[in-house]
Amino acid sequence: MKRKSVLGVVLAVVICSFLVPGSASAGVLLNEASPFQQVVNVPCADGGAGEDVLLTGFLHVLITGTVDGNGSLHTTTHFQPMGVAGTGQTTGDVYRATGVTADQANGIDVPFEETFINNFRIIGPGKGNNFLVHENAHVTVNAKGEVSVFLDLLSIECK
Repeated sequence: MKRKSVLGVVLAVVICSFLVPGSASAGVLLNEASPFQQVVNVPCADGGAGEDVLLTGFLHVLITGTVDGNGSLHTTTHFQPMGVAGTGQTTGDVYRATGVTADQANGIDVPFEETFINNFRIIGPGKGNNFLVHENAHVTVNAKGEVSVFLDLLSIECK
């Protein structure tokens, strides 16, 4: 959902940087708190029966971009819940969303590298109601266009 708008902003930076030859563009492209609402299924809730949780609050969105003197693009994105809470649709339990999703990319074409980190947590009352998602991913594409490094580590657990 947010990924499309991030790509649009990055594309705008790239286009603008090529319209002004020889210039470097850098800075914060977006820094705002966006309204957030999403239903998340917490499979460990309600004694393991699972339940949907309607989460609402704000999402801090920070996007930076730099086009260096060589025309290479460097971007970062950061998404973090702010005051996001929800109610279990079955039990009525109150949940809180925490974590951060971040991405860093370097390059426009090849060579290119990108690192993605996601820590997504829905914290519920008592034992066994916490839904934890953690992902680390990285890809490096060398100057020949070959993927030289690919890593995607994902863990999903209930605690």
